[in-house]
Amino acid sequence: MDIDFLADTPLDAEQFSTDPRRREEHKTDWGTPDEEGTMPDVVVWPETTAEVATVLQGANQRGISVTPYAAGTSLEGHAVPVAGGISLNMTKMDEIVDVRPDDFQIDVQPGVFGSAINEAVERDGLFFPPLPSSGKISTIGGMIANDASGMQTVKYGEVHDWVLRLEAVRPDGTVIETGSRASKTSSGYNLMDLLVGSEGTLAVVTEATLELAGIPEQIWGGRVRFENRTEASAAISDIVRSGVDVAKIELIDERSAGMACRYLGAEFPPAPMAFVEFHANHDIEAEVDFCRAILEEYDITDVDIGASGPDMNELWEIREEMASALKEYDPELEMLTSGDVTVPISKYADLMAYISTIETEHDLEIPCFGHAGDGNIHYTVMVRAEDEEHRALGERVDERIVRHAIDLGGTATGEHGVGLGKQRYLPVEYNDETVDTMRQVKAAFDPNGILNPGKIFPPK
Repeated sequence: MDIDFLADTPLDAEQFSTDPRRREEHKTDWGTPDEEGTMPDVVVWPETTAEVATVLQGANQRGISVTPYAAGTSLEGHAVPVAGGISLNMTKMDEIVDVRPDDFQIDVQPGVFGSAINEAVERDGLFFPPLPSSGKISTIGGMIANDASGMQTVKYGEVHDWVLRLEAVRPDGTVIETGSRASKTSSGYNLMDLLVGSEGTLAVVTEATLELAGIPEQIWGGRVRFENRTEASAAISDIVRSGVDVAKIELIDERSAGMACRYLGAEFPPAPMAFVEFHANHDIEAEVDFCRAILEEYDITDVDIGASGPDMNELWEIREEMASALKEYDPELEMLTSGDVTVPISKYADLMAYISTIETEHDLEIPCFGHAGDGNIHYTVMVRAEDEEHRALGERVDERIVRHAIDLGGTATGEHGVGLGKQRYLPVEYNDETVDTMRQVKAAFDPNGILNPGKIFPPK
């Protein structure tokens, strides 16, 4: 592979490496086992938009694949090379370019971690609402690529709702700018929304203008315990459909609660729980009372909601560490998948009941948790690590859950993206003409197919 052209670019020698150790670090992501990863031929660390353009232009001319990479926290193999080539590590483009508190805006490079955004604007009384649970360890470039969402989506929406403008480099090295720093625009095609969620297959984002929100003056939260997770799901659905202005409403089932508390050494009962949080600038008690009134119609064992404090931090730590807790739960079991199916909120309890039925039917452990307020269930089918027959059963069950979610009018992936892991569901969720249209968009942006190849679309 002709990667010698990198030596003739303005890149410094330390900005690219063929060292096996560095390449090994870039062959997998958080959700991809080492044995399933593919080594890139070279790792490149650009520091400017011009350097990204130079690398892409040279790679495109030579037919060399380029796989964008940052924190490696993807669960579906987005940053895993499938054809060697260049792993384009964006973590050195980590500058907060400008903060404009009067406009509620911030300009950032793609390698900035989500938590750094909030740290930069907190002194101005602002925050970036759609950060995912992994915001401390993932970059804004990855969040834009996956159109990430988090625990506050039920009130504030997804990442794409807070992106105003993007600077990006097409596969041939052309630099484009989409969107505007104005609060709205109807000018031309909405290329920005096309790039958000495109999983690094259409262009490489090099700068983003993000909208910010004011930190609410009142924050209340707490937990609600239920008899079972189906009842919890029904109550959460009712709360959302009734119009309660809740900022977070997370479901933690009894298995997940037990695993997380064991991992963190916390003392919470292993019971189905909803963690809730309310944001307001005045009269927050009225909204909390509204929520309590709806909960009275359900079989609950405990309600503890009040002003935010140390106890709330412990609750959210349990939720934020859930993925690590599941991974460390039992050395004889492994996570087969990290599901993120999402259904209309009225179907949420139906899907949870279906998962409970199939779990009992096959005597499996399927812990469930997630952003219940927007119909999102994260589930994990736990299988015996060295038992191929048990793994095959788990894979069949996983597929049944995803297909059932789609049948309910939902989606195979609410926030993790398609990547490598969910390609087979794209033609289940969309008809052939829709998938072909997506392929045509990819071909228009990347006719040589060099940018993050092998992602999203199932092999023909």
